[in-house]
Amino acid sequence: MKMLAPPRPVAVSPVHPARRMRMVATGMLLAMAALFLAARATVHLHPAIGFVQAFAEAAMVGGLADWFAVTALFRHPLGLPIPHTAIIPRNKDRIGDTLALFLRDNFLTPAVVARRMQRLDMAGVAGRFLASPSSGDGRLREGASRLAADILEALDQERLGGMVKGAIAQRLRAMNLAPLIGQALEAAMRDGRHAPVMDGIILWADRTLEANDHLIRQMVHDRSGKILRWTGLDENLANAIIDGLRRLLADMAQDAGHSLRLKAEEGLTKLAADLQFDLEMQARVARIRDEIVDNPAMQRWIDGLWEQARSGLLRAVRDPGKAMAGRLGEALHQLGATLQEDARLRLLINRFMRRAAVGATATYGDSIVKLVSETVRGWDAGTVTSRLEHAVGRDLQYIRVNGTLVGGLVGLAIHAVDTLL
Repeated sequence: MKMLAPPRPVAVSPVHPARRMRMVATGMLLAMAALFLAARATVHLHPAIGFVQAFAEAAMVGGLADWFAVTALFRHPLGLPIPHTAIIPRNKDRIGDTLALFLRDNFLTPAVVARRMQRLDMAGVAGRFLASPSSGDGRLREGASRLAADILEALDQERLGGMVKGAIAQRLRAMNLAPLIGQALEAAMRDGRHAPVMDGIILWADRTLEANDHLIRQMVHDRSGKILRWTGLDENLANAIIDGLRRLLADMAQDAGHSLRLKAEEGLTKLAADLQFDLEMQARVARIRDEIVDNPAMQRWIDGLWEQARSGLLRAVRDPGKAMAGRLGEALHQLGATLQEDARLRLLINRFMRRAAVGATATYGDSIVKLVSETVRGWDAGTVTSRLEHAVGRDLQYIRVNGTLVGGLVGLAIHAVDTLL
């Protein structure tokens, strides 16, 4: 006989606080309506019931008025297209623009950022965390990690990624590579580090010649006269050319003072000088740099770089303990200890971070504001209404509750004054 498996418990999702308070406020309104009807029917039995009727009547009016006001923020009351209702859905674009302007004027101005950063010891905080990442409030660290991960996932990745990749490409285009390459080449030649490169080039040339000697033989054969081909001298001439080239390459590989090798070094020296001081050469390098940056393969590489950085950030904020493991963790731990001990280093890092934050605000503040505005504009009216209602709906329902109670008290006071006078 098979035993029946016990039924699985049905998961019941908790009621949202805003919805719970809406039920309470609506229940109070219905209770006041019922109390008003009961008091009206029995007001002749005792004079005190008149006070109950006045309280219930005014409370019902106050509750209805506040229900209309709260509902009109998010939708048309009872579905009726009453003017000046459904305020938030009709004005979502203006709300997004206003929110973006508020963010820009109060948070994303260089002066505000500089003033805020002046009071922050970011290097000290980073040093304490890196030196002892497991200390402190575990719940706070877990909440901060979860919040950072949620922020990274919630941001519009296409627009944010476009901003980051655009900034990388802009920085690459702004770099004057020619002097850097020239200085590196000059330093390499001064220290003799160019010699292995030249040896490698000579070895590559020798192997290329050996692998393609048939092309030289064919070229000599095609360009030789009939007499040379008939006598077979074209083959001897081709062999002499190939042997001569291979002996030349062998001599260059063995003799560091070979004339052709010295000539090549002279050309490299001139190239290093031109890269540093010749404006025409620098312009040519800049054109090559721009062509490389605009190349689709380079764009795909930048896309991959952004995706790797984003994935790494997500892994780090989700599991900071794992990110601090291994040799990288040891290096970061040592950096944290140094930051805690060296006040001058903390001052330099804080100053750099302050300048970087101010510069980023001045450069990308308008882009961030535009991102916020366009994100809100991209939401449909239902999404905006739902998010705002979930965020502040509980407090708005308290307005309904307070309106019911205050309205009832005002009605009670008016009835008392009317009775006494």
